[in-house]
Amino acid sequence: MAKQNWKPGNMVYPLPAALISCGNIDGKSNLLTVSWLGTLCTDPPMCYISVRPERYSHDIIKESGEFVINLTTADMARATDWCGVKSGRNFDKFKESGLTPAPATIVKCPIVSESPISIECRVKEIMQLGSHDMFIADVVNIIADDRYIDPETGAFSLAASGIIAYSHGTYYALGKRIGKFGWSVMKQKTRK
Repeated sequence: MAKQNWKPGNMVYPLPAALISCGNIDGKSNLLTVSWLGTLCTDPPMCYISVRPERYSHDIIKESGEFVINLTTADMARATDWCGVKSGRNFDKFKESGLTPAPATIVKCPIVSESPISIECRVKEIMQLGSHDMFIADVVNIIADDRYIDPETGAFSLAASGIIAYSHGTYYALGKRIGKFGWSVMKQKTRK
């Protein structure tokens, strides 16, 4: 099997294609498309987003100390992409994208009503890394859309929600389920 060496770069894909909402529900708010985000810790729950300092939302998040990670779906893909290529300096992204702002439960910035999962965050630390600043945040609340909650288990149904991912410049609908955590070591039921 032949392999190639490439120059160093970021090839950790796929990642969620998320809309980050920031600002105040009653005043200046914005949406920013981000895929450089992830989980940092479960106890306490913490996550991060990485944002270029020249992006319009960077200073809004830095000043307010809050943001919301809104996961996106195939139905939201066009708006998600549009919010990533247009600047909030020039457009009201909620209005132009057709997405609906709604009040969050704890933070002052809006959530995206169409999002199946909205993760409310408070900035704990900002790390200047080079091309991007990493906003390390405490997760203070999660808002899950009832339409995607399995009534029997109470679990969120990723398959039903149609969440999309981003991989090296391309958006993808998530595929079929192939297993769950621990399935490789679970005892197989034997037939008699």
